[in-house]
Amino acid sequence: MVLVRAVAGRVLASLGTLLIVGLALFVLTRSGPSSPARIVLGVDATVEQIRDFERVNGLDRSLLAQYGDWLAQVARGEFGRSFVTGRDVATEIVNALPVTLSIVLTAFAIAVVFGVALGTAAALRPGGVVDRLSRFGTVIGLSIPAFWLSILMIRVFAVDLRWLPPGGYAPLSAGLGTHLQFVAMPALSLAVYYVAVLARMTQASLQETLRSDHVRTARAMGLPRRKVVVYALVNALPPVVNLAALSFGYMFGWALIIEQVFNVPGLSRALLNAISQRDFLLLQGIVFLFTAVFILANLTADLVNRLLDPRQRTAA
Repeated sequence: MVLVRAVAGRVLASLGTLLIVGLALFVLTRSGPSSPARIVLGVDATVEQIRDFERVNGLDRSLLAQYGDWLAQVARGEFGRSFVTGRDVATEIVNALPVTLSIVLTAFAIAVVFGVALGTAAALRPGGVVDRLSRFGTVIGLSIPAFWLSILMIRVFAVDLRWLPPGGYAPLSAGLGTHLQFVAMPALSLAVYYVAVLARMTQASLQETLRSDHVRTARAMGLPRRKVVVYALVNALPPVVNLAALSFGYMFGWALIIEQVFNVPGLSRALLNAISQRDFLLLQGIVFLFTAVFILANLTADLVNRLLDPRQRTAA
């Protein structure tokens, strides 16, 4: 019961954070000098037309009342209807989200698999060939900007070798092979930095765990090396899990730049359109979604760490 209460408290804290961020976002998007009615109706609109527009759309109410109505819509899976285009905001987000999500999930899988594997191999043989190559590779991965790597990959793999398309997107319904051809370069260019980050964290955490007293005791008791390594890796994973959760959230932000380089019709295009058209509701819905993803990733990391680390369960 104590653990259940601790988890429930963490979930409620995450929801509270999301509500506070949503309120700040709601206030910021409406703190501009121009009313949405002026943007939609144009500069020639009369005062009466603007007042009628605000009354019909509920913009004449207080910010807290508008925010309460918007939260009620979000609870129903809705984000309202755009004042500028008249289209349903949730529909636009749902149409663009799978594109960005496919790139981010592929990049995240690459980063976790190769980052943890490379960091583990380097930690088990410090000073060896893998360790030196890992240090060299992680320095390069941390130093190369993702957008520059994207341009370089387009030049090499799309223009010179013609192995992959230079941009665009093909959904999974077009076939797995075709889908991966369009996702490969954006996902790789997004994943390289986080492979380096997770590799360094895994190596440092595992080396520290291997030097701990309980691991030395396990070796002295004659446990097989494979079991000792698995045992040490499980104990070294909590900081890696935390970093992976943060990386997953940051990937959504960097994916906006990557999508522009590869001309991918994901959330970046919808976000830029919302900014250029001053579409408050669409901008608000996309940023709120990013915030929810980031908070959910950190909440998942906390729950996973409670399963991996018995000390957290005891503390709870």
